[in-house]
Amino acid sequence: MIREMLVSASRSETLEGFVSSSPLSRGVVNRFVAGTTTEDVVRKVTELHEQGLLTTIDRLGEDTLDRADADATVAAYVELLRALGEAGLTKTAEVSVKLSAVGQALGEEGEAIALANATKICEVAKEVGTTVTFDMEDHTTIDSTLRILAEIRKNFPTTGGVLQAQLHRTEDDVAAHAYAGSRIRLCKGAYAEGPDVAFIERGDIDKAYVRDMRTLLESEAFPMLATHDPRLIQIGQALALRSGRAKETFEFQMLLGVRPEEQKRLVELGHKVRVYVPYGDEWYGYLMRRMAEKPSNLALFLRSLVSRG
Repeated sequence: MIREMLVSASRSETLEGFVSSSPLSRGVVNRFVAGTTTEDVVRKVTELHEQGLLTTIDRLGEDTLDRADADATVAAYVELLRALGEAGLTKTAEVSVKLSAVGQALGEEGEAIALANATKICEVAKEVGTTVTFDMEDHTTIDSTLRILAEIRKNFPTTGGVLQAQLHRTEDDVAAHAYAGSRIRLCKGAYAEGPDVAFIERGDIDKAYVRDMRTLLESEAFPMLATHDPRLIQIGQALALRSGRAKETFEFQMLLGVRPEEQKRLVELGHKVRVYVPYGDEWYGYLMRRMAEKPSNLALFLRSLVSRG
């Protein structure tokens, strides 16, 4: 119930206006979002890299229904990538791209538009010495996203993909993408899906995550394990050890502002840890989805408000 309410809240313009205008909430948002400009991102990424953390940077916004907006998103990523290159950050920073933000949702031609725009971003990423990961969205976009990923990987084989453990189909998708060099981010899933396509109970989602994680860690793929769950992190460490994986052959991923001490702890143990760094004006929907993904994040947000008060 809480999850559905938070997903609905992510689409509420009234609630967005209230949260955006509150000086308390704006201060808290700064913990979870790097800022609104390229300069903000470069500053935050530099700070994280000085702590030994890797980063993947997402320009917030999705479901673009205007071609000009899609082109603007591409231009923003090009600007960001060039700025990262100039700052010498591209060995440890990559970008994450939602295909719906670069044209995927633009009707019958959407997939072709998204492919062309994604190719432009990947070309610049390669030019400056980094790579791209395509975020996954709700289940209706999966086939299109995986088709675009497969096409992009023909020329940019290090391009990453994302699979969501909560979906029934994901075990088959993981098996299909568990090949040498395949960079796959495994997350639980941040979208409210129905029982016809997804596991609903938390325990079932966790079990599915472990099954998928085992498949990736026992394969020749490069697993990117996106979780803040201490138990799943421990299981991931154990599975990696059992499969004989060196620590540099996989990584953990966490959100900016969530469990920063755990991020540092894992780095001190020699693990690669990549922080998902969102930026841009459209932070409200992102924040609501993060709380929907794990409603305990709502408590973290509320505690932050109280502590700032």
